Amino acid sequence: MDAGESRSSAFMARAIATLWRSLAGRRLTTLWRLARLVGPLVERLSRRERQVTRTNLAEVYPSRQPAERHRLCRQSLTHSTATMLELGFAWMGAPERVEAAILAVHGRELLDEARAEGRGVIVLAPHFGNWEVLNFWLSGHFPFTAMYEPPKLAPLDPIIRQGRERRGAHLVPTNARGVAALLKALKRCEAVGILPDQEPDWGSGVFAPFHERLAYTATLLPKLVARTEARVVTGVALRLPGKGYAVHFLAADERVYSADEITSATGVNASVEAAIALDPAQYQWEYKRFRKTPQEAEGRPDFKRFRLY
Repeated sequence: MDAGESRSSAFMARAIATLWRSLAGRRLTTLWRLARLVGPLVERLSRRERQVTRTNLAEVYPSRQPAERHRLCRQSLTHSTATMLELGFAWMGAPERVEAAILAVHGRELLDEARAEGRGVIVLAPHFGNWEVLNFWLSGHFPFTAMYEPPKLAPLDPIIRQGRERRGAHLVPTNARGVAALLKALKRCEAVGILPDQEPDWGSGVFAPFHERLAYTATLLPKLVARTEARVVTGVALRLPGKGYAVHFLAADERVYSADEITSATGVNASVEAAIALDPAQYQWEYKRFRKTPQEAEGRPDFKRFRLY
């Protein structure tokens, strides 16, 4: 990166951080109203987000009428906009305000029971609702470790890291060293978070059904379970528009405990589907979940290879 690009990145990072700080003290009602104003503009003006969201919704809900899917597209982009506007609140807002905004916690007993049994807990945290609020709650109530990949805009890294770590979360890199840290945390009967709905690199996943469509899915989970006998749950922070959040922990599909990678990945995707069913509009459909295809995989030497270290 040359000096001009570095200055540009630093300026953009300062602008974004200033926006987050200015929104951190706003009421959630205000942020939701703003999201409802900006969300339709995102749908209208952001061609990429609109097209990917509509394509994904057509793939996973083929039986729904086009008008219904278009409404869901707008609702989804509004919720995604709300999540972006709420980042300052989740990362920089007064901790007591953020805690007070979590109006209910459902399924906490799943985590408590696992730890009472001497088992760690793997929390599958899909891109649903406000996942930063979920991180806030988890790191404030349990020893919590999560993988973290620095943002493309490097000057934002210390700001995001501070926001995610301020309640005690331990962030580890998305590499072999990070995997080793997850294993150690689970063996200490702690909680760890992994993203179940991000497409992994070739060689680090298998194809498994997601809403009856094959999606390339990471195979890290069965290896963590096999080595630690951890319990797996799905965790989300459901947005209650303008009011706050309800944290939900759901027992994962039993197939996640299979030693067979495809069976386990199928269970992971089924677990994500169960979370999405709470409110499909709150899932981040603008991510290209079906980018990799089985046809593209054929002939790749690394297709079936995955090493934990």
